[in-house]
Amino acid sequence: MRDNGLSRREREKLRHRNEMLKVALELFSEKGYHNVSMHEVAGRAEFAIGTLYKFFKNKEDLYRSLMLTLAESYHQLLVEALNSDGGVLIRLKNYVDAKAKVFTDNVSMVRLYFAETRGASFNIKAGLDSELREVYENSLQLLASTFETGIREGVFRKMDPYYLAVALDGLTNAFLFCWLEDPEGHSYEKNAPVILDGFLHGVLSQ
Repeated sequence: MRDNGLSRREREKLRHRNEMLKVALELFSEKGYHNVSMHEVAGRAEFAIGTLYKFFKNKEDLYRSLMLTLAESYHQLLVEALNSDGGVLIRLKNYVDAKAKVFTDNVSMVRLYFAETRGASFNIKAGLDSELREVYENSLQLLASTFETGIREGVFRKMDPYYLAVALDGLTNAFLFCWLEDPEGHSYEKNAPVILDGFLHGVLSQ
């Protein structure tokens, strides 16, 4: 959430809200959703519990706000990569590289994001799922439009651009899972060129 044009009081409220979300991210990542209380979030953030409830009506609302904030921030970076200058191959490279930067810089966000988008530990009520999927789908459609442009320009073979987007997104996510399991042994950043080369050229020797 940007603070352009906000009053000093509004900026202060936004700063407090962001501090609470930051602490909530740390706690949910460390302990899981069910093992964190609103009192614990308020205590670590050094706010009165009543102040926390002024921003979020309950723990579910706090978690929803956190996940949407993270998803929108993550996908905005991917949108910027896919809207960057250069041809489609450059934009695809920027997309893969953007994931490397975002995910390696935000380990806690990665774990929460994958838990929700992959359904590994969906632990809040219905509603967030559809909102997260909408944000995710928007960036996937933009990736598909990049492939569509490449097909039109003769860079890629004629294939369904949406499924090409799904394939590249899935491949990058698979490498990210490897990185989460063993950051030193499976560096996503170092493997980014392998991802794109394997996707674009395949693995056949001929």
